[in-house]
Amino acid sequence: MSERKIPTVMKFGGTSVQDAEAFARVAEIVTSEKENSPVVVTSAMSKVTDALLAAFETAKKGNFDDAIILLEPHFERHARVSAALTDEAQQKSFQTELDFARRELTDLLTRASRRSLPLSMLKDAIVSYGEQLSSRLLAEVCRAKNLNARQMDSRRLIVTDEEYGAAMPIWNETENLIQLELQPLIDAGEIPVLGGFIAASRGGETTTLGRGGSDYSAALVGAALRAREIQIWTDVTGVLTCDPRIVPEARTLNTLSYEEAAELAYFGAKVLHPKTIQPAVDYAIPVRVCNTFEPEVVGTMVLHQTEQAPSLIKSIAHKTGITILRVSSARMLGSYGFMSALFQTFERYRTVIDVISTSEVSVALTLDNT
Repeated sequence: MSERKIPTVMKFGGTSVQDAEAFARVAEIVTSEKENSPVVVTSAMSKVTDALLAAFETAKKGNFDDAIILLEPHFERHARVSAALTDEAQQKSFQTELDFARRELTDLLTRASRRSLPLSMLKDAIVSYGEQLSSRLLAEVCRAKNLNARQMDSRRLIVTDEEYGAAMPIWNETENLIQLELQPLIDAGEIPVLGGFIAASRGGETTTLGRGGSDYSAALVGAALRAREIQIWTDVTGVLTCDPRIVPEARTLNTLSYEEAAELAYFGAKVLHPKTIQPAVDYAIPVRVCNTFEPEVVGTMVLHQTEQAPSLIKSIAHKTGITILRVSSARMLGSYGFMSALFQTFERYRTVIDVISTSEVSVALTLDNT
């Protein structure tokens, strides 16, 4: 029996697959990692998820024809990439896939306009087509570049609950499926290509993982396969000391700890999402943040532990669009149970609290406006 190959998981964001030039660049980056048994996770092409959400909202209001029209430019974008980077047989195959997606989306948007199924279920099914199409297209482009790539449907790999829009993975089942489906391909020298963000419930209905979902998919795959490294390829060179739009002199950090990265992400740094970190933390897998447009730059490595920065402060993040809520009550003084009752209210309305400060008679906390 051959020895199990340890893969490198490579996740590419929407700007990394925004057009033909970007797809070609991604294929080159994957080629450079060929000896490290890459597993590729891709987001939807840039702006496609927004278009699918807009189409859903339009259909929900009963404007079915307008909803379909919103998607046509994005079908054409996929077709143009296929025409530019793949051969005639591949183009024909992908066009069949594109036509199938168009028919499926037409049916789903019709159901949304008629509200014949739960809207949350339909929304996830509709928005999933961004990753379904981009992963199929990227696999075709990689094959055209002589890579032994194969598209895999993430809905056969990641099992979640039925919390549409922000589904939670069921880890044991997900881990088993990923190992069963992907490890044999990796050992055989194939390169699995799958869409991030999307999954399926135990009943087989399409679900999505919510904000930061594609990074989360990559982390789940990396953890299940005990990857040597999870690479997050985006349009910035790693995690910076601060927001370069505010401080142009911001520098790239060489290393961060998992805890530091999670704190920065939670409080405004957009490069990583806290959910991405947790599966990597559980299995001590390094996470590297890389720039698709500057692949030769090392980027930031997120590790279990790092040395303390000479200046003590490594990076500064900020967050906009928050509400500060202050709750005051003289009954808090010397009593117990008040905080429990307060937080039960937030739990009932599924409200996430960012920061909390307490005194003897008041509680101040911040909430994300979204």
